[in-house]
Amino acid sequence: MRSHPPALVTLARRTIVDEALFGRGARVLAAVSGGPDSMALLHVLAHLRRAIGHELVAHGVDHGLRAEAGAELDRAEALARDLEIPFGRTRTRVAPGGNLQARARAARLVALRAEAARVGASCIATAHHADDRAETVLLRLLRGASPQGLAVLPPRRGDLVRPFLRARRRDILAHLERHRVAFSLDPSNQDPRFLRVRVRSELLPLLESLSAGIVGHLNALADELGARSGQAGDPLEQAFLPPLPRATRLALAALASTRSTTARVRLPHGLVARFEPSTPKSR
Repeated sequence: MRSHPPALVTLARRTIVDEALFGRGARVLAAVSGGPDSMALLHVLAHLRRAIGHELVAHGVDHGLRAEAGAELDRAEALARDLEIPFGRTRTRVAPGGNLQARARAARLVALRAEAARVGASCIATAHHADDRAETVLLRLLRGASPQGLAVLPPRRGDLVRPFLRARRRDILAHLERHRVAFSLDPSNQDPRFLRVRVRSELLPLLESLSAGIVGHLNALADELGARSGQAGDPLEQAFLPPLPRATRLALAALASTRSTTARVRLPHGLVARFEPSTPKSR
């Protein structure tokens, strides 16, 4: 008799426990965008609060690149409200130009780190999954990365944790359908002008037609190379993510001590972020 594969909640719980991502009493900031992966992350981490004992807050970042982004974050906020999770958002501006996706990711992580510092979260949970990791390995191979550069997206690196790393994209979509969780789709994720989109839609399916287990193989490779290098850090990621300067940390501490529901804080890379935290709710 054929058994069903583990549900997304089970996969996430195993990863959280086995990789010691966080435990009882930890405050976790979930990065949300309104897309399928992050909406599933928010739903699953809320479901696991009783079993693991963590506190959960959610935060979204609007880069100012698409008019639809605000409505997508509204959808994420509505789910957070239903789950009784505090939700906030940051509005930033990323100038048009080359390497847009990478610069947007950098701005997003800077803003998320600033919010984590403001609310006292010990880690930031992102919705990266096994398919994302396989795509990233292939992207690095195409760009001629070193073995250390292929040790991408580990379950934990510093303050970033990835509870979905042992799950596939299909596990996430099945969870959303099973629990009737609504989500938004970002059209840039289907734009073939971006190399990652072509890797996702063309290269990875071709490789899977040649080897059905290629996603698992690429993830195992990243694990092994990370273990060999001690996962000292991804130099490309670190280049975008310097520690918050002292002035920013002090500004965030001052903001946290106020009763204001909106504030503006200057972040690295010339960003000025406007924070819009929600009032926490008891659960």
